[in-house]
Amino acid sequence: MKRLSFTLPCVLAVMLLCGCTQNYIITLNNGKRITTVGKPKYDQGIYIVKDASGEKGYIPAGRVREIAPASEVIEEDKTRFNPSKR
Repeated sequence: MKRLSFTLPCVLAVMLLCGCTQNYIITLNNGKRITTVGKPKYDQGIYIVKDASGEKGYIPAGRVREIAPASEVIEEDKTRFNPSKR
């Protein structure tokens, strides 16, 4: 019984900590994508981001089209050409 009472809180703590760090994809107006570690912070018209190496970067809010968690981003298929019919 002691083992279960110790194991359960440890498992819950690991699950909680793993859910905190999530990668985000920032899509810019020109179509480029930037992957960040953690959620970008908005401050006075600028997004403050942290890249994979831990360095801070700044992106003007006017250049950002979308910010979404990496698990929700759908890759665009740019190989298909689908002209509209008239």
